[in-house]
Amino acid sequence: MSAVGAPPAATLPPRRRATTPALPLRTWAASIALFVLAAVAWEAVARAGIFPAKLFPTLEAIGSALVRITANGTLLASVVATLYRLAMGFLLAAAVGVTLGLLMGRHPWAEDLLLPVVSFMYPIPGIAYAPLFVLWFGLGDVPAILLVGVASCFTVIINTWRGVKGVKPIWVRSATVMGAGDAAMFLKVVLPAALPSVLSGLRLGLAGAWRILIAVEMLMSVDRGLGWLIFGSQQFLNTDVMLATIAVIGVIGVLLEKQLFERLERRTVVRWGMIKA
Repeated sequence: MSAVGAPPAATLPPRRRATTPALPLRTWAASIALFVLAAVAWEAVARAGIFPAKLFPTLEAIGSALVRITANGTLLASVVATLYRLAMGFLLAAAVGVTLGLLMGRHPWAEDLLLPVVSFMYPIPGIAYAPLFVLWFGLGDVPAILLVGVASCFTVIINTWRGVKGVKPIWVRSATVMGAGDAAMFLKVVLPAALPSVLSGLRLGLAGAWRILIAVEMLMSVDRGLGWLIFGSQQFLNTDVMLATIAVIGVIGVLLEKQLFERLERRTVVRWGMIKA
């Protein structure tokens, strides 16, 4: 019996381009210029005295606050605590979301059973569950991690399901004719074909998890975290610390996107030829 292989070249659709291609130098320059203009505008408003300096600090004050919370260890402790909750919550969402999405995509009975529930839960903002999770699980890390997992898993489920449903029937028929069993069909046909959509779901799920986690840390009475740092700074009108922390949140979000998913994409779907670099 012949080994399971890819469908004939004539049947393969054009490869999709990577979702985050490398930006040309001109685009990078335009983006940097936009940041510079925003910084200049901020500084001009801050120095014009339109708002109280305590509420609208200069860039120098924000930078000083960043140095201060870095030097005293507050920022590092908050980043570590937040990333721990993010990792635990997102791993939960990824495990549940990919498993259920694959199940729904491969088995009609699972799709009929789960799709109405997922479709109902998907549009509900994750933060709406926060009061319930506080009542059920109390305060602290456990409800924060669970809420992040629940809130971000539906995006993963939907994208994984769509990816599996989008596998070309001719690929499945070709593999069946060549004697592929269920395991070979999944590993050599279904999973590679669905992987771009799965990675897209994980990318969106991580972004959603990152956003909701910051809000959750403000509500769950955690003892450390970036959301906790913003909320505590607001109580004492330390706007410079709040803005410095917000900047750190943005930088970490970009790094997670670039260093995690772009590398994962290059090592999998680009390397396998499923999308173009």
